[in-house]
Amino acid sequence: MQSTRSNRVLLSLTRRFLKNRTAAQATTSPLWTRGAAGQASSSAGTATAEEHTTHFGFQTVRESEKEQKVHQVFEQVAQSYDMMNDAMSLGIHRVWKDIFVERLGPVHGMRLLDMAGGTGDITFRYLRYLANQSNPKQRVSHVTVSDINQHMLDVGEERARRLGLTSEKLPNSTIAWKCADAEKLPFESDSYTAYTIAFGIRNVTRVDKVLAEAYRVLQPGGRFMCLEFSHLTNETMQWLYDQYSFQLIPPMGQLLAGQWQAYQYLVESIRRFPKQEQFKQMIQEAGFEQVSYENLTFGIVSIHSGFKL
Repeated sequence: MQSTRSNRVLLSLTRRFLKNRTAAQATTSPLWTRGAAGQASSSAGTATAEEHTTHFGFQTVRESEKEQKVHQVFEQVAQSYDMMNDAMSLGIHRVWKDIFVERLGPVHGMRLLDMAGGTGDITFRYLRYLANQSNPKQRVSHVTVSDINQHMLDVGEERARRLGLTSEKLPNSTIAWKCADAEKLPFESDSYTAYTIAFGIRNVTRVDKVLAEAYRVLQPGGRFMCLEFSHLTNETMQWLYDQYSFQLIPPMGQLLAGQWQAYQYLVESIRRFPKQEQFKQMIQEAGFEQVSYENLTFGIVSIHSGFKL
């Protein structure tokens, strides 16, 4: 009975979304781009000559505004973030993250910076991976979980305590939680052997600054790895994926998390992120070598990798 009622509510929300979308298209532009023109016009009238604009989903905003807007989104969704990941991806995000950590191949003695690590999904996999490897020399490994949003970190720390993944209970491993901006890291240069960022880099204001900071804090020989939503290699499948994303995910966010606009932004931010080859070039321009990428699930997500040599 409860399942039937939930399905009816979701169907009702979806119909309302489609009705609004159709009406918007008939008058001016699609629902998710309507705010862009007004915002761009407002930005052009108020921004100083020196200040650049960037995108917040399909809106155009001043660079100084984006950080706060993204911060608000993740503050709103922090408690429901993991549940919504399961719902939106049908649980496949867990497989993507498993593959991501396997490609990293953690070894004892590694110092990992897990940027945009929020609720701890990558960190916990990293620690468990190490726990399953022999460590005859008793080398101590470390992970710093960093995120710009303290609410996300609070959720992650609480999960770590429940799972027993704390420095007090981990053999030969330490973990630290640090609220920090990926564009201005408070860490010393050449201090980590690996840097990971999963589903976070598309939300930053300046991707080039994030890549430069990743390069700076990595030791020579260190590895950069990014797991991010990307673009499908088949046009028909991309169209089907777009229909699912725009027409079902925002209503799902409203039903399960009470957050329509936050998940509307998340869908739009995925479409604005560079394609695989373009992002590869950006990583190379930051100084990384041996840059490569691997598509997962037809390109819904991709893993990019590079080395500081």
